[in-house]
Amino acid sequence: MGKLDGRVVIVTGAARGQGEQEARLFAAEGARVVVADVLDDQGEALAEEIGALYVHLDVGLEVDWQAAVAAAREAYGQVDGLVNNAGILRFNALVDTPLDEFMQVVRVNQVGCFLGIKAVAPEMADGGTIVNTASYTAVTGMAAVGTYSATKHAILGLTRVAALELAPRGIRVNAMCPGAIDTAMSNPSLLDPDADAEETSRALDGLYRKLVPLGRIGKPQEVARLALFLTCDDSSYITGQPFVIDGGWLAGVSVI
Repeated sequence: MGKLDGRVVIVTGAARGQGEQEARLFAAEGARVVVADVLDDQGEALAEEIGALYVHLDVGLEVDWQAAVAAAREAYGQVDGLVNNAGILRFNALVDTPLDEFMQVVRVNQVGCFLGIKAVAPEMADGGTIVNTASYTAVTGMAAVGTYSATKHAILGLTRVAALELAPRGIRVNAMCPGAIDTAMSNPSLLDPDADAEETSRALDGLYRKLVPLGRIGKPQEVARLALFLTCDDSSYITGQPFVIDGGWLAGVSVI
């Protein structure tokens, strides 16, 4: 018996990184997964491998959300869960950030999360779950990622309000706040076939050994396990909460 037997879950940004690992784990736990992304080739390949449905989804487009939900219902007859995983990151000082860049990040991270809740919740079975991917930077500041941090702070607000409004239907809404995770977002070498991704990962471990109490960068599989916990009945009395998964980074800095 899997922890998600009989459930239908949409995972956005599922073609790679954290979303891919969430889709793989959810399918292994018995869910019928809807792999949603704009990376069609990768998304379709993953869906075929794990026996899932692939849908093209630009999370910033309401019409794409409507089509994705309709496709999920047509294929599986229901929707029980959503993981709003899709997101982008841009590095820039706030005063150097062009408005177009700011709005691009807002559109994907913040608007995408809002549209996901808006589109899926009305079609979701009572007792469903929504997991929003926020960030370590949703609960603290970080220089050079102000736009990203602002959108992730906003996701926590959306999470809390949605949890209050959907609680009468038994729909639980929570947020994950990952720290540094070894995906293409923090390790772009993963996207370069000529790069030594393992060497870069070791270098990142060296950097985070100084910052993170557990002494390493996180793994997307670890975030996927948190997403599973928040989607299955193990978290049946939890809603409206942020869950930090950062190796202890937020706890503080050791001076010894």
